[in-house]
Amino acid sequence: MATNVEATPEATALLPRRPLRADARQNYDKLIAAAREVFAEEGTAASLEEIARRAQVGIATLYRRFPTRQDLLEATYLEEVEAISSSAADFDGLAPWDALVGWLRRYVAFAATKRVLAEELLAYVDRDSEMFKTCSGAITAAGEPLLRRAQDAGVVRPDTSFSDVVRMVSGIAAIRATEPEQIERILDVALDGLRYQPS
Repeated sequence: MATNVEATPEATALLPRRPLRADARQNYDKLIAAAREVFAEEGTAASLEEIARRAQVGIATLYRRFPTRQDLLEATYLEEVEAISSSAADFDGLAPWDALVGWLRRYVAFAATKRVLAEELLAYVDRDSEMFKTCSGAITAAGEPLLRRAQDAGVVRPDTSFSDVVRMVSGIAAIRATEPEQIERILDVALDGLRYQPS
């Protein structure tokens, strides 16, 4: 039986007002996509000029939409949180185990980008800020029902919390200088440990 996992409004409420005109919206989307890519590749050393170049827009267009580096960082971070939160609904039709694992695999890619953005954002925003709390709440509201559904179906060990699972997967995503194939193998081993093993 599928569960209805709705995207929570927490992350979307924090997102900056998106442009309504088609061309402005297209530039906004291109800048966010480029920022996500460049920040993931280059971390805190990433230049705004490189982001504008990759988005194929002028630097003036970037500054018009995002007057400061913090504005761009926050918008990219919030867009990432919104995307991972709303993606839980993509797994509605799957069996409980497959739905949970599918979303957690997607979360690994998100966690790598999120870590880089969060590290940079901490130069501007306190770790206990409302923004970080709300984003954490949005992710929990999206992923926790998937875990609970798998536990209710008896396919995931009942002594595991969503916080445990997120920390485990985030830790795997944070492993540096490792081939993607090895990350996949490590994730497989960790996820196998989540399975319920009757005594």
